[in-house]
Order: sequence, then C-alpha cells, then structure tokens
Amino acid sequence: MRNKFDMQLELLNEQLTHMGELCEVAINRAVNALQEGSMQQAYDVIEADEEIDHIEKDIERLCLRLLLQQQPVARDLRQISAALKMITDMERIGDQASDIAEIILTAGESEAVNVKKIGDMASASARMVRDSVSAYVEKNLELARKVMEADDIVDELFENVKEEVMQMIVAGNNAGKAIDLIMIAKYLERIGDHATNIAEWVEFSITGIHKGQKNV
Repeated sequence: MRNKFDMQLELLNEQLTHMGELCEVAINRAVNALQEGSMQQAYDVIEADEEIDHIEKDIERLCLRLLLQQQPVARDLRQISAALKMITDMERIGDQASDIAEIILTAGESEAVNVKKIGDMASASARMVRDSVSAYVEKNLELARKVMEADDIVDELFENVKEEVMQMIVAGNNAGKAIDLIMIAKYLERIGDHATNIAEWVEFSITGIHKGQKNV
C-alpha cells in the first residue's frame, strides 16, 4: 500500500514540476511577445494558460484521491495540503501571464518595446516560480527561503520600471503605451508574490509552520 502511495506522490511531484514549467514558459513568452512585437507569442500564452488550468484540475483530483484513499500521516498530509495551495497560486500566475498577453493583443502592439527592467522582472519572477517548485520536490527549505528573499528583488525592479516609464512620458512618448507597461510590470510583481506564496507553502510542507498560523 505504501509503495503505491509513494508512486502517487512521485506522480504529484512530476505534475507540479510540469505545471511550474508551463508557468515559467508563459511568463517568458508574454514578455518576449512585448519585446519582439510578436502577436503569435501572445496568443501562445493564452493557450498555455488553458493548459495550466487543465493540469490544475488533474493535480487537484490526484491530491483528493491521496487524501481520501490513502489516509496519509502528518508529513504526507502537509505535503498534499501544500500542493493544493500551490496549484492555486500557479493557476493565478498563468492568469497573470495571460493578462499580459491580452494587454499586448488589445493594444495591437506589433513593434518591439524595449524596457530592459521588464525583461529583468520576467526573468527574476520566472526563476522564483521554478525554484519554489523545485524546493517542494526536493524538500529544500533553504531554496524555498531564497525564493522568499528574491521577492524583494522583483519589488525593486518594479520601482525601476516605474521610473523608466516616467522617463518615457517626460520624453513625449505615448502615454497609453506607458500605462500598459506599468500594468504589465504590476502583473509581473504579482507573479513574484505568488511565487513567494508557493515558497511559504513549501516551508509549511517541510516544517509544519506557515506564516500567520500555529504549528501543525
């Protein structure tokens, strides 16, 4: 019975890793669509969000089977409960990458937009997503805490983007485009927040401690 349970836990890890990879790809494609003026990449992000939604449901069903059929012990229960929380944040990450793509499509931006700090934000937030899921699979508390610390970097980059966009406005560039860029940067900042949430649930799965809650 335990062997079957362990196999299902391994499947859970594989599905979470795949979902994290899809989120990372969606983030990078959304910003590439902006930087390269690629409408096709924007459409690809929206399709990726649909796949993320599907795998969320698959993981949710697997977690419920594990809870109902296997009667997990305390540490296993924390691992499964954390996974259920994590997929909610990953689903929101997919939504926010899709929101960036929608801004690009709605604005009809077919020209490359060069705001370096937005690219830096995308790289940092995508890395946070990847590392938070890796921390869960590897049960790596140190890596989870590094993700939490990295949120400060994304927040600082967000402030830098605002300054860069203000300079664009002062220089007489399109104000509507500037607003779109601020919104895109805000979505990336929120992705960093969701990755931090995932890392906090990883910490809970390992230690039984979650911010704002009593020990479990």
